[in-house]
Amino acid sequence: MDMSTLKESLPEDYDRLKALKAFEETKAGVKGIVDSGIQKVPRIFIRPPDELVQELNYQQSNLQVPVIDLSGIGADDQRKKIISEVKNASKEWGFFQVTNHGIPLNVLDGMLDGIRKFHEQDAEVKKEFNSRDRMQKVKFGSNVDLYRSRAANWRDSLTISLMTSDRIEPDELPEICRDSTMEYSNRVKILGKTLFELLSEALGLSPDHLNNMECSKVHQFSCHYYPACPEPQLTLGTSKHSDPGFLTVLLQSQISGLQVLYQDNWVNIEPIPGGLVVNIGDLLQLVSNGRFISSKHRVIANSIGPRISVAYFFSGPIGEAKTYGPIKELISEENPTKYRDLLLSEYMGRFMKTGLDDENWGINYYKL
Repeated sequence: MDMSTLKESLPEDYDRLKALKAFEETKAGVKGIVDSGIQKVPRIFIRPPDELVQELNYQQSNLQVPVIDLSGIGADDQRKKIISEVKNASKEWGFFQVTNHGIPLNVLDGMLDGIRKFHEQDAEVKKEFNSRDRMQKVKFGSNVDLYRSRAANWRDSLTISLMTSDRIEPDELPEICRDSTMEYSNRVKILGKTLFELLSEALGLSPDHLNNMECSKVHQFSCHYYPACPEPQLTLGTSKHSDPGFLTVLLQSQISGLQVLYQDNWVNIEPIPGGLVVNIGDLLQLVSNGRFISSKHRVIANSIGPRISVAYFFSGPIGEAKTYGPIKELISEENPTKYRDLLLSEYMGRFMKTGLDDENWGINYYKL
């Protein structure tokens, strides 16, 4: 990309705040922009020139994150094999995909289809859920960090937050995706507990250790809709970041876009039919004392679409005065404490005050 050409197209008198407010006031999201017929990416979505230049330093890789088959998990030999694979993937990548995880394909497809239908409804219907109120359980919007990020991301989101309760009532959900969301939520919560058991054993702990720490107590969905982009090289679907919670389970449609940063290379996490992506969050890196890693990842914009994804976050009891630090059983003279304890509510509050692309955010803030 010619940076001088880009800078010439970005006038100095640009009022970013005014443009952000104008975008938000439409309450129609990125899809509303696309539906208007635009051929150019609006300025608020264009990544800063220094970031676009930095992009030239990254290499693309043909590597693939580990894929772990969970079938036979109840048999001792197979379980040991799975635990070993989970341990290696969590230490080296912070990411892996799982197959034969127990959630039927029709449930996965139903969830994706329900989210697509929600986002493709008439804008007036979606506006009923439009909100920036953090305490609202179900809300529709675009870019939760719209006023804190350096560039807006090319996506819209339906967010379902269970921060104050571990369940949601059906009538709180949009009717068009209600049944599919309830079904998927019930299934993925069960899978989450199984994954925490495997991760506990991979750390050499009892299977119930992480679940007893309430790592899987609070959940949140982020149901993303990434429309086709006319100039995908100028923007991102989701900025580079690591996840703040303990664990994320991601369901993605069959359009590529998700990438993980591995050894300074961006690695595509290609969709697998029936597969789910699992990644370690910052809090699991902290409590594991760095044995498991929370890797930076992003979603690139695409000239085709829409791409649909559902990120299910296991975040711990956010609303409580709960303190987390490295697990004592993992500390020794050879492996001393690497992180200080944190108060979960303060930690999440700090995350909510930063942009997703803020390099100062992350678990390194708590490193000793």
